[in-house]
Amino acid sequence: MKIVLHELLKQLREERNWSLEDLSLKTQVGVEKLAMYEKGELTPSIQTILKLSTVLEVPASNLMDTVEK
Repeated sequence: MKIVLHELLKQLREERNWSLEDLSLKTQVGVEKLAMYEKGELTPSIQTILKLSTVLEVPASNLMDTVEK
C-alpha cells in the first residue's frame, strides 16, 4: 500500500521527536494547518511542501510523490 502525504508528514515529524508546535516554529506554518495536513483534511500548497521538505530534510519530490491525485 502506497503511503500518502498526511501519513508521511506525521511519520517524518515523529521520527524527529518534534511536536506540531516544534514543526510550526520551524516552518512558520500554523499548528492548526499542520494538524489538518497530518489528518489528510487539507493538502498543502507547493510552497508549503517546499518549506516542509527543507525543514524535514527530505527531497520535495518525496513529498510530492505522496500527494493523492
